[in-house]
Formats: sequence, C-alpha cells, structure tokens
Amino acid sequence: MTITVKKTKFVVLDFLEVMNLPNKLTISRILLSPVFMVFFIIENRITRAISLVVFTVAALTDLYDGYLARKYNIATNFGKFMDPLADKILTSTALISFVGLGYAKAWMVLPIIVREFLITGLRSLAAYKGQVIMASFLAKAKTASQMVAIVFLLIVINGETILGPVTKDIIFFNTEEMQIYFDIVIFISMILAVYTGLDYIVKSFPMIKNLVK
Repeated sequence: MTITVKKTKFVVLDFLEVMNLPNKLTISRILLSPVFMVFFIIENRITRAISLVVFTVAALTDLYDGYLARKYNIATNFGKFMDPLADKILTSTALISFVGLGYAKAWMVLPIIVREFLITGLRSLAAYKGQVIMASFLAKAKTASQMVAIVFLLIVINGETILGPVTKDIIFFNTEEMQIYFDIVIFISMILAVYTGLDYIVKSFPMIKNLVK
C-alpha cells in the first residue's frame, strides 16, 4: 500500500512538472481546435466572428509557448513532441472546415494533412524509442505561413459574412475572385508542406532507418 502511494505521488509530481505554462498553452491549442470548427461551420455573423477570434488566440499560443519555454529554460520532451502536433491539429481542423464548406479544394488540402500526420507518425515512433525529432526551421516557417494563410482566409470569409450585401460591389469579395485568392493561398501552403515534408524525410533518413529496424 505504501509503495502504491509513493508511486502515485511520483506520477503526480512528474505530471505537474511536465504541465508547465508552455505545455498548458500547447494543450489549449488542441482544445480550441474543435471549438473553432463548431463556431465556423455555423454560418452566421456572430459565430464566424467568434471563430476568427478563437483561431487567432490559438495561433498566438504557438508563439507564446515557445517563447516562454526558451526564456525560462523549461522545455520538456512532452512539449517538444506535443507543440508541433497541436499545430497540425489546429491547421488541419481549419483546412478540413474550409473544404467542408466549399472554400478550399480537397486535392490541395489532402497533401497538407497527409504530410502533417506522416511526420507526426515518425515523431511518435521516435518518441517510442526514446528519441525526439525536433521541428526544422523550414517546418516552423511552413506552420507560421499556414497560420497566416488561414487567418487571412477567415478575415475574408468574415468580411463576406458580416458585411453581407455591402460587399457585393467590391470585386475582392466577388465569389469567383475570392475563390481564386483562396486557391492561390492554399496552393502555396500545399507546396511548402510537401517540400518541407520531403526535406524532413531526406535529412532524417538515417534516423528513420534506425528507428524502423
């Protein structure tokens, strides 16, 4: 009984140590992803505006958690693994929502999502074998560009939804013109995702080869 209590105490202490503020922000990003989706798919002015705020707040936690971890030197293996995973969940949720409502083409979004979770799978395998694969600078730049692209699309969609009839004479909000902008932005994100994914695999190939043995 005493041994069980001691083990439980150590587990709790380990959990509290891991769940520092940066990691809490990372977890909050995952929790905010379905909240964003629910508000976004309800097509009215208020919920669309809320979805933009929710996504922006979630995206900002990505900047803040890394800053705090570096500043106070409290980075953990949990954070190194979960931070990029949280980014992937957030961006994938947004892109799937865009496809579902016809704002994005599935053939552009699919390679992005496949890339994201393929790399996540490699990280999971590495973590299982006691190794942590850090996100490269290019991968972080790719994630930042996706966040910016999604916020841009949300602003435009909100402009159309909130302003309604006022935007009908503005060419930027013309349905065909708007879709071209969306396609360009998402296509660029797709190219960056595929490129960084291939770059990631090539540079990590020796490690990957050892992991699958």
